[in-house]
Amino acid sequence: MLFRAVTADPADLNRAVAHPADGPVPALTAERIREELAGNRIRPEWIWLAEAGDGRILARALWWGRADSERPVALDCLQVGAGVADPAALAAGLLEAGHAAFGKRPGYNLSLPRGWRDEPGLAAAVAWRRAAAAEAGLTREIERLRYEWTPDAGTAEPTGRLVFREGTDEEMLEAFVRLSHDSLDVTTQQELLLMDAEQLAREDFDFYLDCPGERSWWRLAHLPDGRLAGLAVPSATPYHRNVGYLGVVPEQRGQGLIDEILGEITRFHAAAGAERITATTDTVNVPMAAAFDRAGYEVTEIRLVLEAPGQ
Repeated sequence: MLFRAVTADPADLNRAVAHPADGPVPALTAERIREELAGNRIRPEWIWLAEAGDGRILARALWWGRADSERPVALDCLQVGAGVADPAALAAGLLEAGHAAFGKRPGYNLSLPRGWRDEPGLAAAVAWRRAAAAEAGLTREIERLRYEWTPDAGTAEPTGRLVFREGTDEEMLEAFVRLSHDSLDVTTQQELLLMDAEQLAREDFDFYLDCPGERSWWRLAHLPDGRLAGLAVPSATPYHRNVGYLGVVPEQRGQGLIDEILGEITRFHAAAGAERITATTDTVNVPMAAAFDRAGYEVTEIRLVLEAPGQ
């Protein structure tokens, strides 16, 4: 068995791209892979193959990153041939080889339809992928709802309950710290077991600063009397506008202010001509999911995120 990265040789790359993405788990088409390669978001060295002694491709893994990423950000697709007796073991070996080459263990994002657990074939395909990811060190699991807004949903008018303004980096960092307290976000909870709120705030700040959105988009949310109520970070992906980060400080929660902050982000993107705004929230974050529902965002898929703890 040979685990290797694809080379830049056109014949080798074409063979890897054309490898069929069969099975019930959604995967990128060859056309979409070529688009990502052209955008430098998938690269030959981020496509890994497991080959039999006779050269047959038995498995393929595709990692994705931003156009300027030095290393891949996430595992996008993982396929193992139907004739492989133990797909989890083979896939784990392929992931471990890739991780060793990258010097990190990027998370694995599985995009799934709602009700995927009720489809036996799909559930089985997810099961071996989860087992392989766990064996390769991606032992932390988070299930998220992926939402999408389109202009047909409209936007809510400002109510005047909050005043939005730009803030300094120091003010933004302080807001990130305060929003992390008693957060229902699973990743935030888990990260706070490994670092303090100030460290996490800096990591969150740097992450959104590195996203395609602009720092000038970010807004602090204040009550009319000047007290901080929350934070709105409109953001973007390489493909479309994104909600990014939002929240209400602990002492102001439970008053519906999250609707005001989400409304501000939605209006901001809509005013810029966005035809689609995406967002995600953990399935256990019921208040945030309810806010998206009220704002006219629709669930388009379930995202199962498999990550290495502390990375």
